[in-house]
Amino acid sequence: MEFSRLLKALQVEADNGFNDMQGKQYRFSEFLCLSLGQPTPEIPRDRRQQLRDLGSKFSDYRHLGFADRRNLLAEARQLLAQTQKYRAAAVPGPIAAEGSTTPKPDPVRASGRSPQPAISAIARSPQPGSPPPSQSPDPESPPSRSKGPIDLDQPIQFLPGIGPKSADRLAKLNLFTVRDILYYYPRDHIDYAKQINIRDLKPGDTVTIVGQLKSCNCFTSPRNSKLTIFDLTLRDVSGQIKLSRFYMGARFSSRGWQENQKRQFAPGATIAASGLVKESKYGMTLDNPELEVLESADHDAESSKIGKIVPIYPLTEGVPADLVRRSVVAALVAVGQLQETLPEGLRRQYELSDIQSAIAGIHFPDSTEALDAARKRLVFDEFFYLQLGLLNRRQQQQENRTSIVLEPTGALLTQFYDRVLPFTLTGAQDRVLIDILGDLQKTIPMNRLVQGDVGSGKTIVAVIALLSAIQSGYQGALMAPTEVLAEQHYRKLVHWFNQLHLPVELLTGSTKVAKRREIHRSLQSGELPLLVGTHALIEDPVQFDRLGLVVIDEQHRFGVQQRARLTQKGDNPHVLTMTATPIPRTMALTLHGDLDVSQIDELPPGRKAIKTTIVTPKKRQDVYDMFRREIALGRQIYVVLPLVDESEKLDLKSAIVTHQDLQTNVFPEYQVGLLHGKLSSAEKDAAITAFRNNETHILVSTTVVEVGVDVPNASVMLIEHAERFGLSQLHQLRGRVGRGAEQSFCLLMSASRSEVSLQRLQVLEKSQDGFFISEMDLRFRGPGEVLGSRQSGLPDFALASLVEDQDVLEVARDAAAQALAKDPTLEKWPAMKAELAYRYTRLLGGAILT
Repeated sequence: MEFSRLLKALQVEADNGFNDMQGKQYRFSEFLCLSLGQPTPEIPRDRRQQLRDLGSKFSDYRHLGFADRRNLLAEARQLLAQTQKYRAAAVPGPIAAEGSTTPKPDPVRASGRSPQPAISAIARSPQPGSPPPSQSPDPESPPSRSKGPIDLDQPIQFLPGIGPKSADRLAKLNLFTVRDILYYYPRDHIDYAKQINIRDLKPGDTVTIVGQLKSCNCFTSPRNSKLTIFDLTLRDVSGQIKLSRFYMGARFSSRGWQENQKRQFAPGATIAASGLVKESKYGMTLDNPELEVLESADHDAESSKIGKIVPIYPLTEGVPADLVRRSVVAALVAVGQLQETLPEGLRRQYELSDIQSAIAGIHFPDSTEALDAARKRLVFDEFFYLQLGLLNRRQQQQENRTSIVLEPTGALLTQFYDRVLPFTLTGAQDRVLIDILGDLQKTIPMNRLVQGDVGSGKTIVAVIALLSAIQSGYQGALMAPTEVLAEQHYRKLVHWFNQLHLPVELLTGSTKVAKRREIHRSLQSGELPLLVGTHALIEDPVQFDRLGLVVIDEQHRFGVQQRARLTQKGDNPHVLTMTATPIPRTMALTLHGDLDVSQIDELPPGRKAIKTTIVTPKKRQDVYDMFRREIALGRQIYVVLPLVDESEKLDLKSAIVTHQDLQTNVFPEYQVGLLHGKLSSAEKDAAITAFRNNETHILVSTTVVEVGVDVPNASVMLIEHAERFGLSQLHQLRGRVGRGAEQSFCLLMSASRSEVSLQRLQVLEKSQDGFFISEMDLRFRGPGEVLGSRQSGLPDFALASLVEDQDVLEVARDAAAQALAKDPTLEKWPAMKAELAYRYTRLLGGAILT
């Protein structure tokens, strides 16, 4: 069995986005399935069976999702590395792989590219208070390997002080090679470099103190025979302090170990101690401090912690922090082998350090300035290659030509403006229409995103674009994420298109079979100019005759493949995507850096600001009195809850229980409706229709009303447990009221005493600006929570933060644009081009985002 060939195949497949690459004879999955299914006899029997079992998993590889493919490759890599180790151990001499003393470097990685940067997915917190493990090297570490030069792609087990057992532990963190270790960034740092006198200690500071040892004692706790306590008292010119360290384990309870500690820390010795300052019953102390005996007060500590900036790494069970630090120290010897990928001129222009200094500095910086410089360079790299990829893809898209050129004027649009359009467009709508209609006249397919706040009028802009396609002889498609929203669009379009004598149809999961067949036929023949629908539009039977424009509403609610499949129904159609969830510029650049983006940042005239108020459950009776006043005036009410049913784990009101209580006990004189995601389509439609027709006075709902329910007569919304919603979602929900001419109200009910929760909700009280609210939501909750991590499409950065590193993102975008302007092919910079191919695929998971 050729381990090097198999490991190389795994690496190339990972580098190319887990796409099941086609080789000369076999696909990747077929090659692995065949190779692993026939292990050679010299491999132990149990290991052979493990390899066969693993091979059988690859038979189903083509049907796995991206995450499952990635996990399977990690499993294969670990098992092959372990099997290779056992095989090497059976052969005399330090044989690494396939009979060679030095592992062969991977030609795909020879440019010095970093390994998988998505380290944050496996980040786990270390367990505080646990005693440090023994500093002794792994007894299985083969000393003969440490004498030669360390190669970036050699297995971790051959690093000095790291042997097979430690390598197996590190494999739990997906760390297999020296390069993996170098690019395993710390999640944080502790700064012990601040040295102060004892009298200047303040709780919460992280410091180092140096003093003379006055006394020490090491003993077993009388309450716990496995707990050993090491007490010592230090004195400097300003005062004295009592410190304690705690060791858990039987070996620390032995008399010999304890006496050895006392001998090392003899009274009168100079001691350096680093840790977090806290108050105790004895006064100020350091929390479980790091300790070292110095030759003198002026002598530097030899420890990697005392008086230093110490890295804190993501860990998992069974992998101690000191093992990771020890492996990093051993691997840093090879940092000089990393190849620089950024041109010197670019680094000089943006004041970036070289890659070797950055990698060394992110692990063990000499100062906070060195740490900042290292982090800036590595964050820049993450943003730069993402933006370079997005801009490069945009450049390639613009090179694709389409025969679909749509007319921005004509009789159909003139009729719509003169006879149908129910209002005058705002200045923002006019600006966005100029952008869109300009795109439609080009032979480059439009790929534009329209962002607009709730009620800003995105739909009418999309309708005008669709009419441009229809009058030019093409068909249009409008896809929405829910049946409720699709039906709302359809209802508006029928009203407008009937006046223009144009047919329009609705296709959803609820469409009857006979109607579905009729739609398929008229669509394929070209008789039907516009089809509105949900995910049903992307099904195989749906065939357009001449698809010219695709409009995708609330595009972030669709998966990558779903959006792509709709556009593949035509021959390079123009694509217009819309979202009523404004997102901050940093997220827009990261998610949609290859799109043209337009913003409708103006609401129609006459809209009144929605009065938003935070209320506690104690004010519930006042809220219900307000309901009665509004209903008496002919208005209607929304009550929104986070849950459909009661939960034993969460002490939250549910929609079903609240509906029963309001209808039976609180408002028996009114009609109270119920709407939630578990209802059938017919039941949802009935609930919405009754509310729209004012047959229902109060509608109790879950967040299914977030989009698509348009009832101008609704004037009040009560959101229960408001602290459980994101700000952007609360803003979306609030947008269901305020759609008429009367004053509307949004009540955010919360019993939370959390100061942060209150601060978040106060943002809604003070602002109606969706873009500002989304920016604040990003700062409070982070990008994954704002978008919803399942389909957000956000790249998985190892260091970069869309909240903290906005300035670096802007700079990286500028640098990427300049690089492509100088050389669109990047042939001038082969190392940069190779790095882009690797990183871009990794960051985006081998998928098209938009």
